[in-house]
Amino acid sequence: MQWRSWAVGLMYRYFALIGAVIGFCMVLTTSCIASAEPPILPPHGSCSLPLPATASDEEAIRAILTAEGELVVAQNIDALMKLWREGAKITDAKNTPDDPQDDQAWLDKDAIRHRYVRTVFPGAPAQATPKDLQLQLMDDRAIVAATTQIGGEISPAGDRWTLVKDQNCWAIQSLTYNLEAK
Repeated sequence: MQWRSWAVGLMYRYFALIGAVIGFCMVLTTSCIASAEPPILPPHGSCSLPLPATASDEEAIRAILTAEGELVVAQNIDALMKLWREGAKITDAKNTPDDPQDDQAWLDKDAIRHRYVRTVFPGAPAQATPKDLQLQLMDDRAIVAATTQIGGEISPAGDRWTLVKDQNCWAIQSLTYNLEAK
């Protein structure tokens, strides 16, 4: 009889322990459920610039390209990278626009950051200004041909920018430069 009360006590402790473990697991899993609200992301693209809320698409696109040049001169890599989308690409056409075999490409933001820091910034450009912008707007996508002046070097219609509008913010998707044939 004594062993019976001992066994009942042991079973009671066993079930109490199992119940506590299950309760603990439930608390852990319910506290890890994601909220229905999307995360608040830092501003990107045109939304990272001090533009009025009433800025048109064309004004936002021009502002991004102007800011890109100004931020290159200022060597402000963090602000510069906010202008680019994830999955973005920069291509150097190497003055042979009809021959993509010799192109050099930087794929995604890490490579683009590396290009700015290792290739562009050491040249310390005093000026990087897009001019003669020719915009083509197609819904949430824009293609811009531009003449860029970096210091004394002028590239007439040598740049082609692609920008994409996402969540009402324009951001750079790609840049192909050195498009002018030699």
